[in-house]
Amino acid sequence: MNIEQKHIAQHNDSLISAHNRKLAYLKEDFPQHDLERAIQKLVDFQIAIPSWALGTGGTRFGRFSIIGGEPRNIEEKIEDVGLLHQLNASSGAISLHIPWDIPQDVAKIKEVAGRFGLAFDAVNSNTFQDQRDAAHSYKFGSLQHVDKAVRQQAIAHNIEVIKQGDKLGSKALTVWLADGSCFPGQLNFRRAFENTLQSLEEIYVQLPPDWKMFVEYKAFEPNFYSTTIGDWGQSLLLASKLGNQAYTLVDLGHHLPNANIEQIVSLLLMEGKLGGFHFNDSKYGDDDLTTGSIKPYQLFLIFNELVEGMDAREMNHAKDLGWMIDASHNVKDPLEDLLQSVEAIMLAYAQALMVDRPALNSAQQRNDVVRAQEILQHTFRTDFRPLVAEARLRANAALSPLALYRDLDYRNQLIRKRGKNTTSTGL
Repeated sequence: MNIEQKHIAQHNDSLISAHNRKLAYLKEDFPQHDLERAIQKLVDFQIAIPSWALGTGGTRFGRFSIIGGEPRNIEEKIEDVGLLHQLNASSGAISLHIPWDIPQDVAKIKEVAGRFGLAFDAVNSNTFQDQRDAAHSYKFGSLQHVDKAVRQQAIAHNIEVIKQGDKLGSKALTVWLADGSCFPGQLNFRRAFENTLQSLEEIYVQLPPDWKMFVEYKAFEPNFYSTTIGDWGQSLLLASKLGNQAYTLVDLGHHLPNANIEQIVSLLLMEGKLGGFHFNDSKYGDDDLTTGSIKPYQLFLIFNELVEGMDAREMNHAKDLGWMIDASHNVKDPLEDLLQSVEAIMLAYAQALMVDRPALNSAQQRNDVVRAQEILQHTFRTDFRPLVAEARLRANAALSPLALYRDLDYRNQLIRKRGKNTTSTGL
């Protein structure tokens, strides 16, 4: 579904006076900053939307399809991401999960995506579920499995995912494993890690030369005693052994409580091994909540390290790392949740761009702890939403995407088109 440009224009006209006043305040309060440069960086910055996040079903114990109008196939998922991109101009890519979303007609799928100005981001393999008609089960692991036949099945699946992604124009494979153990003695840790490395090596050599492999990690779940790629150090070790095309992927929810994610990000950047992000938020564990809904200050601190580290390495903010949301939804309209997540990510990025970097560096060199804290907290507490909105305005999107989505009653439009009792594929 498309939003007519006149609706966006009318919406923006109704908000433009208040928006200009707020933007003028920022220009007065931050005269030393190049706001035009920051706005352009915000215009360029794009966040990929995962194909599995477009339907309801975000609980491990049951699925409650209460929204209606969910996308019934990959074409409709692309349409939903296209709708988000029209609203915020920051959702210019879709990330597919194979085999949940296998294009049957690649040319048609690329044409649909092109119609909405969307690219295909990293493709994601799935060896954490047993697939219909599969010869072997992943109950006791996939790439780590003690049975070589199971490992070969998982390897073959990942290679097939690469082939699918290559046809679409993707440039990265994300590998997340549920492999691990639930009880002491169940698993030989060393052999499991060696099996995983050998399996990844067989996949790695199949990467096209311009591709990346993202090695994701997770502290626990579904296994509760050990996870074979359980933290960033294990992921970094694998990526380093694999080669220059392998990187660590950071999922914000895949950490134990109170982990210093911003420090992890800084060190991975220093080593040139940070591949990208799965953005979400959490209170207790891997909760897959709306980005920025629980720990907005942590999100800002992560972006503060990202901007500093990327600039130190002269990296392109928009292109050199992978930016993607990974969330599940059970009590919200998924499209509204995704709009909120993108807004939170863009705001944290804007805040990081506006940090007085020379002043912060000076405070750090003088060990002026109070001054360093004040610089960061002043930036965090300043309302930079007008800066993000201005970037949207210049990209012909909505000043307030969520408000326009609701004003146009798009969920009910989707229900009328697709039906009330629809189920998104892959959930």
